[in-house]
Amino acid sequence: MTNNNKHKILIIEDETFVRQNLVELLTYENFQVIAAENGLMGVQLAHEEVPDLIICDVMMPELNGHDVLQKLRQQPLTATIPFIFLTAKCEKADVRQGMLLGADDYLTKPFTRVELLAAISSRLEKQAAIRQQSQKKLDELCSNIAMSLPHEMRTPLNGILGFSELLIREVDNLSPHEIREMAEGIHKSGERLYRLIQKFLLYAELEIAATDSQRVHLLQTHKTKFPTMGLQKLIDEKAKKLGRGADVCINFQKSCRLRMCETKLYKITEELLDNALKFSLPGTKIYVDSTVSNRKLILSFTDFGRGMTSAEISDLGAYRQFERKLYEQQGSGLGLSIVKRIVELHGGELSIHSQPGEKTVVQVLLPCTSCKKENT
Repeated sequence: MTNNNKHKILIIEDETFVRQNLVELLTYENFQVIAAENGLMGVQLAHEEVPDLIICDVMMPELNGHDVLQKLRQQPLTATIPFIFLTAKCEKADVRQGMLLGADDYLTKPFTRVELLAAISSRLEKQAAIRQQSQKKLDELCSNIAMSLPHEMRTPLNGILGFSELLIREVDNLSPHEIREMAEGIHKSGERLYRLIQKFLLYAELEIAATDSQRVHLLQTHKTKFPTMGLQKLIDEKAKKLGRGADVCINFQKSCRLRMCETKLYKITEELLDNALKFSLPGTKIYVDSTVSNRKLILSFTDFGRGMTSAEISDLGAYRQFERKLYEQQGSGLGLSIVKRIVELHGGELSIHSQPGEKTVVQVLLPCTSCKKENT
C-alpha cells in the first residue's frame, strides 16, 4: 500500500545493476521508488505517476536523458518536477546542455550515498519552499477575492434590483422621465457589473497563461505597430466621457513595433488611464507620453492625485484596494494587476513612482523590434 507521506522518486536508468542499487538504497531511505529501464518508459511513468523528483541517466537507448527532460518540460503536468541528471560523463558542455534544458542538478558517476541523498534533499526542500510560496500567494488571492469581489458585485446588483423593483411596483404611478432615470440607473449598474466580470475573467486567463510556456510564446508572436491615432482616440473619448477632456495631455513622440497584439496594448492604456482618472481630481492634469529608448517603448501616465506609498507599491496585487475605508472608490483594484501581468507576459516591466498627495508616474516598458519618428 502506498504511503502518502513518502516522497515518490522516479529512476530512469538503462543499466540494470545501477538501477537496482538505486531502488534498494532509496527504498531503504523510506522513499517510494518507481523505475524505468529507458527514456520512453520513463516519460510514460512520469505522466502516469507524477513523481516528486526524477533521477535520470543521460546516455540511454530510445530517448536519451536530454530528450526525456525536454519532453517533460513541455507538459504542464511534469514541467516543474525536480530533475537530477545521473551520468558517467562530466564534460562541461554536457553539464551546460542539461542545465540549459532545465535540469535542477547533476550527479557524476561514481557518486556516494551521501552525495545522492544530499542532492535529493536539496531539491525536495527547494520544491517544498516553492509550493509553500505559491500556496501563500493563492491563499492571499482567495482572501482578497472573498473580501473585495462580493462588495463589488453587490453594489451594482443592488442598483439593478432596487430600480427594477421600483419599476415593477410603481410603474402606473411613474412619469416617463422617472422611468427613464431608473432605466438609465439599471443600465449603468449593468455596465459596471459587466466590466467587473470581464476584468475578473481576463485576470484569471492571464494567471493561467503565465503557467504555460507555450501560451506565453504564442502571446509574443504578434507584431503590432504602435497604434498612435487609435490610442489617442481611445484616451480622448474616455476623458471626455468623464468631463475631463481638457485635463489629459497626450505626447506620443515615436512609434515602434511590439511583440504584442493590439487588443492587449489598448487594454493596458485603458486600465492605466482609468487609474489616473479615478485617483485624481477634475481640473488636475494627466500626462500620457510615449518614447523609445534602448529598443524599448516607454509608455507613461502621470497624474497629480492621491498617490501611493512605497509599501502599497511593493504590495501591489490583485483584488486589493488601498485604504478602502478612507477612499470609497469604485473598482476591484484589478486594473494595475492586469497591466502588470500583461506586461510581464510580453517580456516587459511595470514601474510606479509616487509621492502620496503629490504625483504618481506609472510607466510600462515593452521590447521593440523596430522604431522610427512619428508625427503626432
